[in-house]
Amino acid sequence: MPSVVQGLSIAIRECQYQFRGRRWNCTTLNDTLAIFGPVLDKATREAAFVHAIASAGIAFSVTRGCADGSATICGCDMMRKGPPGEGWKWGGCSEDVEFGNMVSREFADARENRPDARSAMNRHNNEAGRTSITEHMYLKCKCHGLSGSCEVKTCWFSQPDFRRIGDYMKDKYDSASEMVVEKHRESRGWVETLRPKYTFFKPPTDTDLIYYENSPNFCEPNTETGSFGTQDRTCNLTSHGIDGCELLCCGRGHNTRTEKRKEKCHCVFHWCCYVSCQECMRVYDVHTCK
Repeated sequence: MPSVVQGLSIAIRECQYQFRGRRWNCTTLNDTLAIFGPVLDKATREAAFVHAIASAGIAFSVTRGCADGSATICGCDMMRKGPPGEGWKWGGCSEDVEFGNMVSREFADARENRPDARSAMNRHNNEAGRTSITEHMYLKCKCHGLSGSCEVKTCWFSQPDFRRIGDYMKDKYDSASEMVVEKHRESRGWVETLRPKYTFFKPPTDTDLIYYENSPNFCEPNTETGSFGTQDRTCNLTSHGIDGCELLCCGRGHNTRTEKRKEKCHCVFHWCCYVSCQECMRVYDVHTCK
């Protein structure tokens, strides 16, 4: 359980980092179990991303906990043994991503067993998040030998830094596939399935995110959609992207104020071995949405 909780925390922080310059910036609420509020009630791109990154975060944290010994019911991936490669041999502790994915499925998919479209969407996006971990596993090596000569290398499979997973899933958010809901009559009753809305586009793969409802614009506060609006958000005056004052402020304009900040400056390296700095006061222009 500690690894699961830590995984959710990692996922929330990564979500807030990836969307820090967007109108929806992955804001969380402290006084409710639904920490993202009503934003996840709709089957939007934002809901797709949150499900994917949360599932990935749980899998990542559990897998890492197994490898570093903080989780006692699991350990290293013992399947990563066999013929060595050229100039290296298996060693260290390969991370057992399959175990992490299994635990993530038990937690993230537990409630997604209904025969409706939303459950189908959530299951797909949950698995897309976990698959992103598996696809980014890489061979990590350590050199051995006199004076670091690297005469022998021992290698093991490792997860990437979670920031790389966040960057990857953000790209998937931007290219998410819009779906439509279809109803079918089966022996167990009516079942909802999803199919791509646009047949001339490449159909989504197992690693793509899917959604079937449009997002609100998040410009104004709205308790029904969970939008906090963008008033008083800091914007980038020189940017033409979504973090720029024109787009982030939804055309309402912006205010500008000056801030004084203390910063280290005129730093000097002394042999050996420390750095001394002076403290400077610098003035910055801060732009916020009206």
